[in-house]
Amino acid sequence: MDFKIYNTKSRKKEEFVSLRNGKVGIYVCGPTVNDVPHLGHARQKIIFDVLRKYLESIGYDVTFVSNITDVDDKIIRKANERGISINELTRANLKSHQEDYEKIGVRSPDIQPKATEYIGEMIDLIKILENRGYAYVIPGDGVYYDISKFARYGQFSGQKIENLRAGVRIDIKDKKRNSEDFVLWKFSKLGDPEWCSPWGKGRPGWHIECSAMSYSILGLPIDIHGGGRDLIFPHHEDEIAQSEGAYDKRLANYWMHNGMVNMDSVKMSKSLGNFKTIRDLLDEYSGSVLRYFMLSGHYRKPIDFSRKALDSCGIAHKRLLNLVERLDNDGVLNSRYLEMYHEAMSDDLNVPVALSVIWKLLRDPVADGKYQTVKQIDSVLGLGLFNERRKNIVPNNIQRLLDERELARKKKDWSLADQKRDEIANLKWKIEDTSCGPRVIKIK
Repeated sequence: MDFKIYNTKSRKKEEFVSLRNGKVGIYVCGPTVNDVPHLGHARQKIIFDVLRKYLESIGYDVTFVSNITDVDDKIIRKANERGISINELTRANLKSHQEDYEKIGVRSPDIQPKATEYIGEMIDLIKILENRGYAYVIPGDGVYYDISKFARYGQFSGQKIENLRAGVRIDIKDKKRNSEDFVLWKFSKLGDPEWCSPWGKGRPGWHIECSAMSYSILGLPIDIHGGGRDLIFPHHEDEIAQSEGAYDKRLANYWMHNGMVNMDSVKMSKSLGNFKTIRDLLDEYSGSVLRYFMLSGHYRKPIDFSRKALDSCGIAHKRLLNLVERLDNDGVLNSRYLEMYHEAMSDDLNVPVALSVIWKLLRDPVADGKYQTVKQIDSVLGLGLFNERRKNIVPNNIQRLLDERELARKKKDWSLADQKRDEIANLKWKIEDTSCGPRVIKIK
């Protein structure tokens, strides 16, 4: 079955054909580790985790690369505010990112380059751009990319150069040739981290980092380049200008961009202060529930965050777990439902439809192969239906005590409720009161 991807560059669905038979190289722009991750990070990570696992499930050998930006203005500012080095700040935040992504079922990249580890490659790329006439120096400021030299600038994002305005992280400077020119190398300010370069001590601009790292690791072109929709312009537009301007090769054959997580129809982001961190929500919901929420809408569309939506996903996930609990392994696959699943996934990763296939199969009274088929699907979607299967089995005596506790709570008999809680604890089970209702976990 053909696998089709909506290619941001062509603005249409295209059949995916890998550059090398059976092998796929994916580069996804990773986080700037100036803080702990929020739900916007979670959605991107989950979407591309599913893409990676689906391609592997249909036989591809995938090399998945996602970088870490560990030097930029925000990092420097926050480190200075806290009186610590940028290394201390980024090391702690990177640990938080890695821990939180693991809790939502995201597998670590095959290769996770840090920007500070590729400074030499960035300098080499800037040299090429300078030699080819794309770069120029503003004394006391930095090295800039002249967008007027790249004839296709703006085509990827659908922008007209005459209508462009400077994007995020770009300051308009009087000495720039064009107001949209972006920095490749920033000269040092007192106290900033710095590296030596042919133009003077400084540090790389944001956009050059991904161009240098993706080329160094995967070469050009890349099969699939991905990220959030907010990166289309200027970041990915600038990456294309740098990489294609330097090497005369396409940067990527396919571009995939996930929709944003919104709060009240406004994109969730740290800069707007309207964000929810992953770890805050993990205090109330399991990683599988957060993952279910992120996969409940098509990846290209925005998804609206609310407690109500998360609670609904929590209930749905619990029902799935309960249905899976009852399954016996008959050792066969249901080819009909598996085909329905692949039809959904091969149509631009339509996970919501794939989720509906699981529900239909589990509710089908005459279908066979439920256990193995759902398990195979869940190995890609990562909802923990089988990881949590045994954990979800509660002995009858514990369930009876839990029910008695709930009845006491409804009657506001708090003394009896506490007594039942203590009885459960004495039997080595712990109660967690969640927004989806109480659950018990075996104490190891």
